[in-house]
Amino acid sequence: MYAFLLATAVSGTAAAQAYQPDFDPGKLKGPARGPANEVMVLGSPHLSYFPKTFDPATLRGLEDRLAAWKPDMISIEALSGAQCDHVRRYPGRYKDTIETYCWDPAPARAATGLDVPAATAQAEEMLASWPANPSASQRRRLAALFLAGGERASATVQWLRLPEAERRAGDGLDDKLVEMLNKLKDRRDESILIAARLAARLGHEQVYAMDDHTADRMVADEAGWGAAIKKAWDNPAANKRRAAGKAVQEKLGTPEDVLAAYRVYNSPEEMRLAHQGDWGAALEELSPQRFGRQYVGYWETRNLRMAGNIRDAMTPRPGSRMLVVVGASHKGYLEAYLHQMHDVRVVDTAPMLK
Repeated sequence: MYAFLLATAVSGTAAAQAYQPDFDPGKLKGPARGPANEVMVLGSPHLSYFPKTFDPATLRGLEDRLAAWKPDMISIEALSGAQCDHVRRYPGRYKDTIETYCWDPAPARAATGLDVPAATAQAEEMLASWPANPSASQRRRLAALFLAGGERASATVQWLRLPEAERRAGDGLDDKLVEMLNKLKDRRDESILIAARLAARLGHEQVYAMDDHTADRMVADEAGWGAAIKKAWDNPAANKRRAAGKAVQEKLGTPEDVLAAYRVYNSPEEMRLAHQGDWGAALEELSPQRFGRQYVGYWETRNLRMAGNIRDAMTPRPGSRMLVVVGASHKGYLEAYLHQMHDVRVVDTAPMLK
């Protein structure tokens, strides 16, 4: 009897591994008529880790290439104000997430008298009837609403679209918020220095925060978890990837150097090394708690929800172009998941970065 059950289990496992679903959404593209949705995923290093000698002006060559592609929308690796408002209701699960990823909009709430839901609703109402040539007062008001709604990058877009003489307090912005926006526009963050600046240059009114951390959990055995994942990361592929990243960051003096760096971060080799050195290694991690597989589950869920957020942002504008500015480790996953969407064509970054 035991032998029969064992044979049945082995047979069932083999069948599960061999089965390939017949239905493949990625092969069923549409529509037959009309423009398709296009998505370009730009894998980026996190600029906050760049050396202090890095000059943000060297990003302008990359910005010119991205502007020439003419995206209609730009999404960024940031939590939306709405998601941060949600996770704050569950501090037992999301304490670390709140502290790490969620800016507290209390200063903007004090200046406007609006909480996140109310500010978000008012911002959406303004944008629904947004004039072709908004006044400086309207832009300041929208910037204040974005801040109160927890959308700092979108507030920065409005700030950058204002003439310098109009970047002042008023219409919901007090002196504290003005000081904050003046610092934000120069923050070492690809969501600002690439995405927000490009959005302002192209005449966009906002960027779309598409990151998702609802798969985060507090880990009971943090020391055990950390030790297991660190051990999994100690492998040749991870070491090779770190060395390549270090070499790239040591040479960033010109716009061409920056383009060369982005060619590395968006190459197929980068994603292969990322998988081999990170999630592929974690899958084989041997702790009794299977910490590595828990980590992979979190990572896959996060990227699936990010892809869903990107798709959702495009839904009201069929036939649009979306640029996604995201950490390079996410690029391969987002491209693969977005490719499964019927009405999405993933665009290769290689020609743009040449």
